[in-house]
Amino acid sequence: MSVEFEIASDQIDGARDYQEDAYMVNQLGESENGDICSLVIMADGMGGHAAGNVASNMVVATFNKTFQSRFPTKDVADALTESLTRANDQIGASVKETPALRGMGCTMVSAYLSDNKLYWVSVGDSHLYLLRDRELIKQNADHSYGAYLDMMKEQGMEMDEQAGMSRNMLMSAMTGEEISSIDVSDSPIKVKPGDRVIVASDGLDTLGAGAIIQYSSWSATAKECVYALLKAVEDANKINQDNTTLIVIDIKERVVQPGSVQIDHQQQQSDPVPRIADVSMPEANEPRSFKWLFWPVIILLLATGGFFAWKQGLVQQGIEAVEEIIESNTPEVVPVAETSSEPESGDDSGFVEDETPVEPVEPVEPVEPVEKPVVEPEPKYVDKADVFRDRLKSGGNGPTMIRVPGGSFRMGSPSGVISADEVPRHEVIVEPFMVSVHEITYAEYDKYARATGRSRPNSSGWDRKTHPVNDVSWDDALAYTKWLSKQTGKNYRLLSEAEWEYAARAGSKTSYWWGAIAGISNAHCFDCKSEFNTSKPAKVGTYKANSFGLHDTAGNLFEWVHDCYHRNYKDAPIDGSVWEGGDCNYRIVRGGAYRSPASSMRVENRDKFKSGRGQYNVGIRIARDL
Repeated sequence: MSVEFEIASDQIDGARDYQEDAYMVNQLGESENGDICSLVIMADGMGGHAAGNVASNMVVATFNKTFQSRFPTKDVADALTESLTRANDQIGASVKETPALRGMGCTMVSAYLSDNKLYWVSVGDSHLYLLRDRELIKQNADHSYGAYLDMMKEQGMEMDEQAGMSRNMLMSAMTGEEISSIDVSDSPIKVKPGDRVIVASDGLDTLGAGAIIQYSSWSATAKECVYALLKAVEDANKINQDNTTLIVIDIKERVVQPGSVQIDHQQQQSDPVPRIADVSMPEANEPRSFKWLFWPVIILLLATGGFFAWKQGLVQQGIEAVEEIIESNTPEVVPVAETSSEPESGDDSGFVEDETPVEPVEPVEPVEPVEKPVVEPEPKYVDKADVFRDRLKSGGNGPTMIRVPGGSFRMGSPSGVISADEVPRHEVIVEPFMVSVHEITYAEYDKYARATGRSRPNSSGWDRKTHPVNDVSWDDALAYTKWLSKQTGKNYRLLSEAEWEYAARAGSKTSYWWGAIAGISNAHCFDCKSEFNTSKPAKVGTYKANSFGLHDTAGNLFEWVHDCYHRNYKDAPIDGSVWEGGDCNYRIVRGGAYRSPASSMRVENRDKFKSGRGQYNVGIRIARDL
């Protein structure tokens, strides 16, 4: 059985004034035998030195460059070790050129997946977990002093802690000196569909294993898991909370339907969102030249001291100088698009995503400081005359529908840092259409099931007249709209993804239709602070409608839309139509669900599921042509 990978990532600063972590997600594409291959790298800059951020970014870029030069390879362990060694050497060469940087360094962990095989290499106290059947299994070694004491205790040699040594003190790190201990998997472990791999910095230690398992079990997708765990870390409100970086990899069964086009995962990778360019790798016998590479950092260290330098943002200038020199030493680098707005001084998110493009990537449209609204509904936009129900030939009425006016809007997110599949933002023109006021209920779907001889979905004891139907596949949802069309003589269908976002925004420009933040009890999700039971969906219409009169576009259940999955919006239609092509084994869902974190309620948020399989957290909203 072949597998593929769904990967999501993000990070938070915690109580720090700057971000020391750096990471990269690299979809390498297919190996010679057709296996899907992915590489993730995460480096945590050492907080005791002002240039820890420089070290982590340098390590990530150098590691990636070295590994790609050997891809594909049969000797994965050797390639991982060489990549780590070259990254450490890069730090050493920089320190030799600039002695004031002595002591800067980082820890790191990298995971390489090739089909069902998981390899890794790590130094320090970052984490690589395998989550399987609600069991959290740490795969890589912990090189902290506390872990050493625990290991000795397990071996029957309990030792007293030495005075002046803390349990989180590192016994192995990347500082340019010889690394005392490297953990590398000589043989891979086997992963299978349903497994979840978590790569994290030590900031995740704020949560215990039980909490990590619980939040993960509530998350249907890798993206939801990242949101939920980082939100839990923030909510813990720990004093001096460390930076936390999280990469979640869901192992999925790879299915190629007969007659479908095989997706080239390298070409379908979303546009990268880099922070620094690749590091030019000198030949073994070529003397390294780092002339004036870190002079801005030298000045800030000698003149003002590390902490003041970070507060003033001067180290960020040093990083930019690194970028310039690296880029100047890297011949014929194809320009890539920076999808996030320029960070404020001293605020570097550290996110790096890389692939080798075949052709230059079109630049992502920059964020406009002031965006003029293109749809301006009145506070009470809904006219009762716009609400109706079509008669069914078999008797009774169809779902309650409402007319949505036409207009234009800017679809997607202004930045790809949160999720690379939400960019580039683009303007879309939508014609008027009709949409169901609520998510389709069990009772409404039951009419179709009885008429066509299909089994009725299990309602788990919930009221079928008032609760939205779930666990219905995209194929069934589409068949339901075709049945409605035959019953009414009108053209019922699923919404396009553009129509869905337009209707859900209802004229708003913010990430939630009600405002810029999730707030309290605006939607039904597990951390929306609602008074209702979040272990199950709420009744349709429990929460207030948006300005177009639609209930539960945020939360309750994800909703199927018609579009096939594309990794980003490059070349997406601008007329509001359905976007076919892409990977049609997967269809898009929108809106978040009752077990999703509040951040999944963002109107830009996208997820995907296999079209032929129902999901406990996915329901139906339908459209009808005028």
